[in-house]
Amino acid sequence: MFGIQMTSSKQNQGTSMPFKTLRVWLFAIAAIGISGYGMSIMFEILNSNGMTLLEYALLALFSITFAWIVTAFCSGTIGFILQLLRIDPLTLRRVKPIEPNSQALAQQRTAVVMPIYNEDTHRVIAGFEVSLQSLKETGQLNHFDFYLLSDTQDPQIAKNELSAWHALCERLGDTAKHVFYRRRENNKHRKVGNLTDFCERWGSQYDHMIVLDADSVMTGKCMLELTTSMLNNPNVGLIQTIPIPVRQDTFFGRFLQFASVLYSPMLATGSAFWQTDKANYWGHNAIIRVDAFIACCGLPTLKGNAPFGGEILSHDFVEASLLHSANWDVLLLSDIEGSYEEVPSNILDYAVRDRRWVQGNIQHLGLLSSPKLKLMSKFHFLLGATAYISSLIWLSMLALSTIDAVTRALNSDVYFNRAYQLFPTWQIAKTDLIDSLLYLTIIILLLPKLMGVIVTLIHRKKRFGGSIKLISGSLIETIFAIIVAPLMMVFHAYFVICVFLGKKVKWDAQPREGRMVPWKEAFSYTLFSTIVAIVWGSTAYYFTPVFFWWLSPILLGLVLAAPIVRYSSSIKLGVFLRKIGIFICPGEVDNDSTLAALKVHLKEISVPKEGQYSAIVPVLPKEHLVTMPIQCFSKPRKLKMKALKAKVIKKFN
Repeated sequence: MFGIQMTSSKQNQGTSMPFKTLRVWLFAIAAIGISGYGMSIMFEILNSNGMTLLEYALLALFSITFAWIVTAFCSGTIGFILQLLRIDPLTLRRVKPIEPNSQALAQQRTAVVMPIYNEDTHRVIAGFEVSLQSLKETGQLNHFDFYLLSDTQDPQIAKNELSAWHALCERLGDTAKHVFYRRRENNKHRKVGNLTDFCERWGSQYDHMIVLDADSVMTGKCMLELTTSMLNNPNVGLIQTIPIPVRQDTFFGRFLQFASVLYSPMLATGSAFWQTDKANYWGHNAIIRVDAFIACCGLPTLKGNAPFGGEILSHDFVEASLLHSANWDVLLLSDIEGSYEEVPSNILDYAVRDRRWVQGNIQHLGLLSSPKLKLMSKFHFLLGATAYISSLIWLSMLALSTIDAVTRALNSDVYFNRAYQLFPTWQIAKTDLIDSLLYLTIIILLLPKLMGVIVTLIHRKKRFGGSIKLISGSLIETIFAIIVAPLMMVFHAYFVICVFLGKKVKWDAQPREGRMVPWKEAFSYTLFSTIVAIVWGSTAYYFTPVFFWWLSPILLGLVLAAPIVRYSSSIKLGVFLRKIGIFICPGEVDNDSTLAALKVHLKEISVPKEGQYSAIVPVLPKEHLVTMPIQCFSKPRKLKMKALKAKVIKKFN
């Protein structure tokens, strides 16, 4: 696949991305139309015997969750069509490769920054170094500098970082002039403060910065494509790539990795189509125009208490929204390759990471009333929060559905339910409508997966090991996704409740290496939901067996939660599937040189023993101090008073 060749700023505003408003309307009409159709069917089903308060609540909950899955379905469908026809989602022209311009690159400076916090030093240094070496191989390293920005608070890890840094510089030789290490002893404002410190001290010396995560790896070709795209588009403040998970050995890790590389490009292509120049930011593996970031993205501490007050936790969405507010474009380039990351290797570590994201995304709801933010930014906030809140809604809907089903079962033989009733009240069951809604929901949930497989079979099946291995892997992925969905629903629902109760979460370094989850740990996280599922299922089966069988796929995933957590973390199972060609990914088939170098490098290098290198702090470049102004999400008091005064004058006139 190729990157996207963008055009000049003037064209970017006109012919480069035609019909921007029309695209949003087409997407909205499709999503609202399908959602409305599903809601109307649900209303007919519930209203067949008269609506109770319980059923009105069911309808409201269903409407939210159905609209959420329809939004993803519409994006996926658009992405499928565009990828099938090889049409660029922004320009609506044939996809073209990005051709880096050496002269243009020579006239700019880009910093590649990697913020870290108490991370595995061995992995961080290896990823940092192979990304640097990959860029060096392109011959363009002279226009880039690499910064390792440490916020590490653990004294031993800090010592490891310093000695590993000296060893890195020794290996690099003359190339070491392009690398810098800075550690903040006071990690005020966490990652936001880390990047702010860099921008205020050295940011003004650079045109752009490529932000990597501690587990990121990026090829030199990808960095050049991102930088070239920024040079070609002076109105763009940020360009986001799709970080593809790599280096997974456990079954769960390889499941995530396979699903991401199979479906994410299609879904991102669809999103880029209707978001156009108002895309989102995911916090890493993106390039940012430094001047725009400094001027627009100084984040305030929000007034009030959790979940909506305090420091902004998920800063990336907010920074993208501030760039939009200042009329900077934010693009999602879905076809650029060579942007990699690592993901948690088991369900429990994955859920812990999601716990942090739940809190950060729900906090964004407090900004929806801000007059500073544009409508698309608010829609991003709403979608991000709904992605997690929908789990609580699904769980509530299932609980209410069970209560409704049991109530109907107990009253099924009651035909005279009012005083002085001359004729019986016959219960109406609209089976056809129930089946139609069930099939519609299944299509909306599963069709994007089928479309992802189809477009992959047509354009890149060899990169997944061939048709048979691709189809086999997609079937296993779909089955496991269905099995694990109830457990993730319960985790997310619990996290949402915790957030609204004001329980705080630690934003620590996340584990990324594969590990087999012990039985004790698996049961400690899942036993309560398993017991509830057994009681729930027994009650449903006793009163309404038909409803029990409809509920059984959800109950099965909860009853077997501990074994699912345990065995999905198996490294042996993941390695076995890789050997037989299941869950094979393009990076493995292509033998990506940067990923291959990382694998070798992790074996060859090690963290030096304490005392092997001096404890001298590395020299940093000369500082050019600037200040990032703190942004405000509410109207300034003077503007509020002016608006009030104008309103009063208008009233009396």
